[in-house]
Amino acid sequence: MKPICYVTILCIISLILALGGNVSLQAAVSDDGLILYFGFEKEADGVVTDESGGGNDGTLSAGATLSAEEKVFGTRSLEILDQNASFQVDSFTELAAYQDNSFIFWVYFIQGSNGDWSQIIAKYAPGVNRAPGIWVRPNDLGIHYRFEPGNAGPDYVGPNGNNTQFATQQWYHIAGVKQGAQLTFYVDGVSQGQYNVPASHTQGADKLYVGKSPNYRAATFYLDELYIYNRALDAAEVTDIKDGLILPVEPKDKLTTTWGKLKTR
Repeated sequence: MKPICYVTILCIISLILALGGNVSLQAAVSDDGLILYFGFEKEADGVVTDESGGGNDGTLSAGATLSAEEKVFGTRSLEILDQNASFQVDSFTELAAYQDNSFIFWVYFIQGSNGDWSQIIAKYAPGVNRAPGIWVRPNDLGIHYRFEPGNAGPDYVGPNGNNTQFATQQWYHIAGVKQGAQLTFYVDGVSQGQYNVPASHTQGADKLYVGKSPNYRAATFYLDELYIYNRALDAAEVTDIKDGLILPVEPKDKLTTTWGKLKTR
């Protein structure tokens, strides 16, 4: 048997410590079911980094940009001002396959309703634009959140439940959590209702859109901290995300990105 080389062991331990423990931490704290995360911090030539580590980056088009004017965490958010502005993510396996899901984001409405159905987010599938589709209504600043088949889900929900309106110039935390045939809609971490939706909604390979989609103009808003899961989060997890307790941790060496629950913002 070869003698143990303590120098080698010490070198390995030193390397792990120098990397901030990322070798083991990366495997231990990856967030279960997270398929996309955009903090809207990292962009190059119109391509925004998917910070989940999945490599499914998004593309800015038609005037969509990252702005420092308004943000929740970090230094920038997604700015959608023009009705044609769009942020798009190409299809990938997990995006095309989920049934249970959670869409979580901060939104700041720059302007109110404009007389048209105006898109916030749409996940398209072959032949449908509601997997889910999330809009602002033509005459009310409430969220219309739907799945196919059946065009089912909340018709008009706001910060105080059905038939209430969001204010402009204010950040709101939104979470739509679909589990089986039920969607729970949260505003600022508080459930504003549960709605019947198809347990098996239409799915398949197509893009995710924020802002303008192929069928609808964009609403006018800033959007920050977009999380998409292929599972249903519980209320405590929604609150953790709202409070900034689940964020990517950038190591000083920039070699990897790890995920964890942070004790402070």
